[in-house]
Amino acid sequence: MTESVPTISGLSAIADRFDVILCDVWGVLHDGVRAHVGAGEALIRFRALPGGTRPRRVVLVSNAPRPWEGVRTILDGYGVPRDAYDAILTSGDLTRSLLAEAPGTRIHHLGPERDAPIFADLDIRLVAAEEAERVVCTGLFDDTRETADDYRPALEEWRARDVPMICANPDLVVERAGLLIPCAGLIAEAYAALGGRVAYAGKPYRPVYAAALAMAGALDGLAAPEPGRVLAVGDALRTDIAGASAFGIPNLLVARGIHAEELGVSTEEAALGDVAAWLGRQSVRPDAIIERLVW
Repeated sequence: MTESVPTISGLSAIADRFDVILCDVWGVLHDGVRAHVGAGEALIRFRALPGGTRPRRVVLVSNAPRPWEGVRTILDGYGVPRDAYDAILTSGDLTRSLLAEAPGTRIHHLGPERDAPIFADLDIRLVAAEEAERVVCTGLFDDTRETADDYRPALEEWRARDVPMICANPDLVVERAGLLIPCAGLIAEAYAALGGRVAYAGKPYRPVYAAALAMAGALDGLAAPEPGRVLAVGDALRTDIAGASAFGIPNLLVARGIHAEELGVSTEEAALGDVAAWLGRQSVRPDAIIERLVW
């Protein structure tokens, strides 16, 4: 524990301070293989809390490069109960909104075929790389073997033509069964380093938080909740914590996520210890830390 960043044992210690939870998905609710024990129950119990200034709501906010329905299907398969949340907002949803603003655009999809639903029913033309007016990056074609360097020739060609890119998943890495898997954010970062224009859909950027709060309010026909009555829960400092902090939303870092190895909890038997030294090396600090999301 540190004086400025408390470590809490369960969500119940702070839950009654908030009306809405914006909860990350990958790393908090599941590890890319199965649901984390206790996480869904914690959100169910939060939603059932009496009192509050408005109904308690949970909005899942994910940097998944696909529409929210696809994320719900994945969560079903992992065993995350649907009564743990009220709504889902994805970076894929935000990407679709950006594409809808420019009908008829020639789009090149940089990413695996599994992300193709992001383009469903949109007025766009999917074209080869050399014909693109805009690139949508959803990830690496083979995230088990490739790196951003594998895409450098294509990135250089697009930069020479000043082709803008939409990054549909700003994450650099995610955890999959204990391994860190590269994401679209790495390719977007490489493109930006070449001078390429990149628009990011998702955390840590402000539009996703504004949309999530509006969604939470709309569930009850109300205005968006005050940021101070919202808790953002996530496992990544760079996206979940930095984004919430910049928006003025209190936040809770889940240690057993992408920072698990740094925090010494990459094995089940390990317990979270003193995190002061680690926090001192970071550019952003969470408001509180929890080992895993439990009640």
